[in-house]
Order: sequence, then structure tokens, then C-alpha cells
Amino acid sequence: METDVIIIGAGASGLLCAIEAGKRGRRVLVLDHANKAGKKILMSGGGRCNFTNYSIAAENYISSNPHFCKSALSRYSQWDFLDLVTRHRIPYHEREHGQLFCNDSAKDILGMLLTECQTAGVVVQLNTQISAVSQHLVGFELQTDHGVVNCQSLVVATGGLSIPKMGATPFGYQLAQQFGIPVIPTRAGLVPFTLQPDDKERFSVLSGIAVPCIASNQRQSFRENLLFTHRGLSGPVVLQLSSYWQAGETVQINLLPDVDLIAALKTQRQNQAKKSLKTLLESYLPKRLLGCLLPDAVLNTAMADVSDRQIQSVAEQLQQWLVKPNGTEGYRTAEVTLGGVDCNALSSKTMACNSLPNLYFIGEVVDVTGWLGGYNFQWAWSSGWCAGQYV
Repeated sequence: METDVIIIGAGASGLLCAIEAGKRGRRVLVLDHANKAGKKILMSGGGRCNFTNYSIAAENYISSNPHFCKSALSRYSQWDFLDLVTRHRIPYHEREHGQLFCNDSAKDILGMLLTECQTAGVVVQLNTQISAVSQHLVGFELQTDHGVVNCQSLVVATGGLSIPKMGATPFGYQLAQQFGIPVIPTRAGLVPFTLQPDDKERFSVLSGIAVPCIASNQRQSFRENLLFTHRGLSGPVVLQLSSYWQAGETVQINLLPDVDLIAALKTQRQNQAKKSLKTLLESYLPKRLLGCLLPDAVLNTAMADVSDRQIQSVAEQLQQWLVKPNGTEGYRTAEVTLGGVDCNALSSKTMACNSLPNLYFIGEVVDVTGWLGGYNFQWAWSSGWCAGQYV
């Protein structure tokens, strides 16, 4: 069988690319090993799909080439995708930090993409295993369990390694290496931290408690909710910082970012001298959390007996709490994969390989990783759209 374009991967970037190529009159075949298209779309955002963000900038992305994403994001922006969503009359709403979610279900976004594919004459073939890819005359030849297919342009939209139970594989990276395209080492991103054994035992009783905080390392700082789990630390603030964290680093957490705790405790020492430190601190933080971070002897001290040095020490423990994660939960629960196909090997305008102009890489398989909040979907739409104009 022969076709103009084969796209490997029926996820966000692959389907958007297919739509655009199909609109140009190209014969497009999308292949995927899964039994359903867009599985990651369906599970994202708790089933509501955080499909983009009102505020998209290159600063929201991590890459060894931080300028690479700028062209695609400006040529197919969040407003362009919102136009498509609006045309399909999909109701959506904004949450904090400009995040946009479907009102009803992520199925609305997937349904929109598949409807657009159908309109553009795109063929989506699922349950298809690819055993070999080779250059062939003017394009590529793919050996599949459904037979041999040939194409002029090949687009790799295979995603990353995150959430293997959804079918993630290293196929895209292996394909890049087969054709001599460099790959930046990968690791899990937007992923919970695990704790050292002693800390895990100490904080496991806090599972389910969430508190707003600022979490920082030497390179980055985020202000979001922190969630204690039975395995370690999670919540948006940890997921965001995890993408900037390196093994062995210490994380600093400010559990009271809006409070001048030293001044507040000194004032309360004067005005409420008989009350215990614990009673006053419980107006700021959960009782169980305080019990894990501060010794009972200190917590039970009457304010009249709390020294300036103790106030300083309490403030440091609560506002400069230092945690050294044991690691992360890895690809099993990671939302994205950091690293991937080296941007320096690709055209930022077309997503084609500089050395092989009819081989394209788009979406998460590329070394562009967004923050939590719709940024990774926007990269999928933008990079898919760009390739779709040229394949």
C-alpha cells in the first residue's frame, strides 16, 4: 500500500498534524499500536482534559534549546486551538493560572479531532504493530503486522515514556537513533517525589493533607499546593518543581509564604502569653503537620516562655523546611518525559530533520517539555500544526 504521509501515533500531536495535512489534500494514514486513539487525551485533567492555557510563553517550557519552541507556539497559538474548540461548540472553563478544561469530558476534545480527521479524509488505523522502518526510494517503507506500507513523508508522534500502562514505549527515540538523529537523555517530569526511608515513615501519617506553599531549588520556584501522600510528596507544586530537580538535590519549602512568622509570634507572645505555641500555630497549619515538623516539647511551651531564638528556629523549620527527596515515582506516574529528540537536529519551522527532510518529529517525543497546566497539549497542537503544513 502507498500513501503520501504516515503518522506514527494517534495522540494529540499526531491527530492535529493529520488534520492539517489532510486539509492540504495529502493522503494521510495514522498508525497506532493501541486499541483506541488519544488515550492520554482521555485520561488527562482528571478526564476533563486541560487542553491549553490562556498564557503560553517559551518560559513555560524546558529544552536544551530554549528558543526552539517559539516559532511553533507563535504560528499556532492557544487562540488558534480555542477557535477550533469554539467552532465545535465544546463548553470549557478557566481554572487558576489560566488553565482551560472541558466542562463535560475529555471525550469532547478527542471527538473533535477524530471528526476533523474524518472530514479531512484521514485514515486512522489502530491495533497496528510496526516491526521495521527503512528508507525507500523517495520516502519510507514500514513493515507492519497488517502488511507493508510506503509513504513520502513520515511523522513520528509516538509520545514519551510516561505512564507505560497507557502504552508508552521508547519506539520514537529508537527510530531517531536508527536514522542518526541525536536524542537528549530522558527522565520523568511532572512527577511526585519519594522520600528517604526515615522521612517517609515520619510523614506517612500526613497522607491526604494539602497546604499552599512555595517550593524552590536553586534554579526554580513555584507557588502551588503541596500534597502529602503515603509514598512521599505530590501536588501541583511538587510536580512543577520535579521537572527542574536533579537527583541528590535538596528542596526548600515555605509552608507559610504570606506570613511574617517571626513578627507574628513576637506579637502573640506579648498579647497571648499564656497560650501555648501549638495553639497559635494551629491557626496557620494542620495540627498533624506541626506535630511532624516540631518537637512536642517546643509546641507545648507557653508563649511567655518562648525565646527569640526558639521563634527564629520555628520560623526556619516552617518557612525554610529542607527536604532531600529520595527520588521520584518515575515514568509510572509521570505526566511527561523530559529530554527526547534533539531540537538542534530539527527545523523549528517544519519539525523536519535537517539531515532527512521527509522525516518529522512532533509532540512529546521532542526535547520540549511544558509546565503543568495545559502547556504540553499546546506544544502538541503547535508542533503538529507546523508539521502538517509541510508533510
